[in-house]
Amino acid sequence: MNIRPLLSDLAAILGRGHRRALRVYLVWVIAFGVLQGLAAVVLVPVLRDLLSGNLSGALSWLGVMAAVVVASCVAHHVQAMKGFAVALVVITTMHERIGDHVGALPVGWFTGEKVGRLSRIVTSGTVMVGGLFAHLLTPLIAGVVTPATIALATFLLDWRLAVAMLVSAPVLYLIFGWAGKLVGKGDELSDAAAVTAANRVVEFARHQRTLRAFGRGARGHRPLDDAIAEQHTAGRRAMWLSVPGILAGGFGTQLAFTALIVTGVLLVLGGSADPVALIAVLALAARYTGPLAELSALSGAVRMAHNDVRRIAAVLAEKPLAEPAAPAPLPRPGEIELAGVSFGYTPGDPVLRDVSFTVPPRTMTALVGASGSGKTTVTRLITRFWDVDAGTVRVGGADVRDQRTEDLMAQVAMVFQDVYLFDDTLEANIRVGRPAATEAELREAARLAGVDEIVARLPRGWASRVGEGGAALSGGERQRVSIARAILKNAPIVLLDEATAALDAENERYVREALRTLMTRSTLLVIAHRLPTVVAADQIVVLGDGAVAERGTHAELLAAGGRYAAFWAERHRAQGWRLTGSR
Repeated sequence: MNIRPLLSDLAAILGRGHRRALRVYLVWVIAFGVLQGLAAVVLVPVLRDLLSGNLSGALSWLGVMAAVVVASCVAHHVQAMKGFAVALVVITTMHERIGDHVGALPVGWFTGEKVGRLSRIVTSGTVMVGGLFAHLLTPLIAGVVTPATIALATFLLDWRLAVAMLVSAPVLYLIFGWAGKLVGKGDELSDAAAVTAANRVVEFARHQRTLRAFGRGARGHRPLDDAIAEQHTAGRRAMWLSVPGILAGGFGTQLAFTALIVTGVLLVLGGSADPVALIAVLALAARYTGPLAELSALSGAVRMAHNDVRRIAAVLAEKPLAEPAAPAPLPRPGEIELAGVSFGYTPGDPVLRDVSFTVPPRTMTALVGASGSGKTTVTRLITRFWDVDAGTVRVGGADVRDQRTEDLMAQVAMVFQDVYLFDDTLEANIRVGRPAATEAELREAARLAGVDEIVARLPRGWASRVGEGGAALSGGERQRVSIARAILKNAPIVLLDEATAALDAENERYVREALRTLMTRSTLLVIAHRLPTVVAADQIVVLGDGAVAERGTHAELLAAGGRYAAFWAERHRAQGWRLTGSR
């Protein structure tokens, strides 16, 4: 079993501030293992003198043995305290370290699978790593150091017996390594199935309305049932994978013990050693294989813990978005510029190709295009949720890559297509826009977005909780709360991602009034399909196949007779449809 990768990963997740504590702990564990081995070796001359009748010699060696045992006890106590201290550091700081690091990662990192794995890491993973320091690492290291000390010290007693010990070491190393790989493979299968099942459980709970609407609430959810069944299958397979390793480890340890005994017996029968030495050899062989047997029993648990350590280390090794040390100057506040921007979520599959346009300060630009043309991707690049593959995105006249995240986000307010509200009060959800806002500023933002009307209807007013994801509110009401956030933030730039789509007449009226307010003080980049919003824009950018197909005012683009004119004609035809009663 190779300990070095485990220790490297542990040093990585502890961080520079706590690596010295890890090194001190390891020094004491190694000292404990060496002293344990020396105590076992000293037992040989004690038995030899005692059985040969040399009482004074036996007493002298007993004194040496007692001193070594006392030192071993002291080392054991100190390393245990050091181990518990490091475990406490892991448990108390790991969540904060992971949270700080994850907060600096690009949004593109947060796939469903990675979010599910992250949830598992911060719950069971950190507990497992803490337990590794508290309970597993000491027997693991001592299980290697103590037999090695015994084998090296045996050269002073009988080089042939020492050679027998050293010959058995690589065999046991291979067996333990093979056993650990089997357990590790089973743990990886089980972990992947557990992550999938956990995601399905959350999905099942979160989307009960949709499931029940189609009669699936009471009869279960096939993806969830399949995930749980797969988790059970993976658990059984992991158990069966561990069995051969456990058997092989136990067999290998007993084989080493037997080989040492046979070697000692052969030496005695050949006249190379006396029978008294054989008894000492038996005691030494038992002490040599004892830690190895414990190491064999722990190999599976250590491998599983190492898997958790690797997963945490992998998250902490993810490269965050590079940020400058000092804030960049903003020569043109409120301006948005894309210059030759190309981008794809996966290599070789570009979503945007050489996109260039400028949104002047305090103007409104409408992004128009078919579904999948890259409109939402443009807003994500402006907020630097991803970095471009080529070209430059500038906000306020400075490259977004030269701006610190807090400086960039201070300039931008966003109204997403899928509004998410936190399971908190209505007031707290609006204050997300600017927590330090005064009561008067909060009330004014709510009035402009039409949220005051929602407050008047709710039984607890501002203190009403909106539920997870804003489940207590309608889609239009959630949109109004999101716009109130943007108004309260009072940022120089506002990005609205399809903010006027799928709203009823009342909600659309409130949204349009809020847009008019925002237009007087902010730069607006709007993704909208409704004609009045598009017509009101100072500039219209038409995206097609990931590129800028047309750019201009409503009148200019209609006169050009291109994609925008076709879009306008199609929307006019759609608006011409009316439902009438049957005659």
